[in-house]
Amino acid sequence: MNRSATIDLACDLISRKSVTPEDAGCQDVLIERLEKMGFDIEKMPFADVKNFWARRGTQAPLLCFAGHTDVVPSGPQENWSTDPFTATIEEGFLHGRGAADMKGGIAAFITALERFLDHHPHHNGSIALLITSDEEGPFINGTTRVIDTLEARNEKIDWCVIGEASSTAKLGDVIKNGRRGSLSGKLKVHGVQGHVAYPHLVKNPIHLSAAAIAEITTEQWDQGNDFFPPTSFQISNYHAGTGANNIVPGEALLDFNFRFSTESTEAQLKSRVHAILDSHQLEYEIDWAFSGNPFLTTGGELIDASVAAIKSVTGLDTELSTSGGTSDGRFIAPTGAQVIELGPINATIHKVNECVKTADLDTLSDVYENILARLLVDKS
Repeated sequence: MNRSATIDLACDLISRKSVTPEDAGCQDVLIERLEKMGFDIEKMPFADVKNFWARRGTQAPLLCFAGHTDVVPSGPQENWSTDPFTATIEEGFLHGRGAADMKGGIAAFITALERFLDHHPHHNGSIALLITSDEEGPFINGTTRVIDTLEARNEKIDWCVIGEASSTAKLGDVIKNGRRGSLSGKLKVHGVQGHVAYPHLVKNPIHLSAAAIAEITTEQWDQGNDFFPPTSFQISNYHAGTGANNIVPGEALLDFNFRFSTESTEAQLKSRVHAILDSHQLEYEIDWAFSGNPFLTTGGELIDASVAAIKSVTGLDTELSTSGGTSDGRFIAPTGAQVIELGPINATIHKVNECVKTADLDTLSDVYENILARLLVDKS
């Protein structure tokens, strides 16, 4: 079977077991291709994370493609119909961990650039790639550190396309033009442990915290806006007790998360949670973990070019959306860049038997090439 350059590269990347924060040689493969295209490569390793910044040209505007070579673990291999780290093509689908998230998107970046530069070696502006092996991990030494380095030398990205799996039913039907913020907390409510038969000698943290938890879960944090739904609060874990049915526990532990819109801030959410807990006179501690603020690109050249490119290549009228989780766009957007996420269908990301249509990756490469032409080639 004859395979396209995009599929060949995607297969190579998938077959490298780059579970966070490992890169397993993926970035070396990409760097070799980019150097042949005239990109200057700057490797930026931080701790156990590999990153690189590749740039071709010195003039503004700068169009950046951003992505990650790391993937989430496969889980038990016996649950997969194919080896998760051996790229397998069956009935028009490419199977393997990272096929959709996001080695397929990275492969489409590279082949789009190769074709574009063959036709437009003297394009306007500059092109860059920001690649990390830390997107699926703790996100401490990945994109955020690269952006810090670029900001320190005032090297600015004007437009950024992140190859995350944004599509829902058809390739290109959704562009993510923003994401909600994420704030997590670990709540520990203190009580007094003792025998259930002597309630006057105990303080049950489950009973004590129940009303406060109910109030937090029903609180209206904000109304959202035209771009974001209302801020949501969800409990992900709750634990109390020793396992015995005759002991009142001494503490209750609760993990929770806010996904918040631009109508709320980290500080406001923290303050309101503490106010509710204090009003119930609880003895408690909270360890907060802030993952990033919401970001939004409301319009501009990048969205216009991407919408037009999708229409030209696929015939689809794309939808702008801020739904779903967060991405490394939260580190790039605050620099002033216009940021979108545009990639494969996301139905199987992080799942057993992750896969993507092979035809979709070829189409995605064409869309990326079309975006490049619309932004960096004179139409006069």
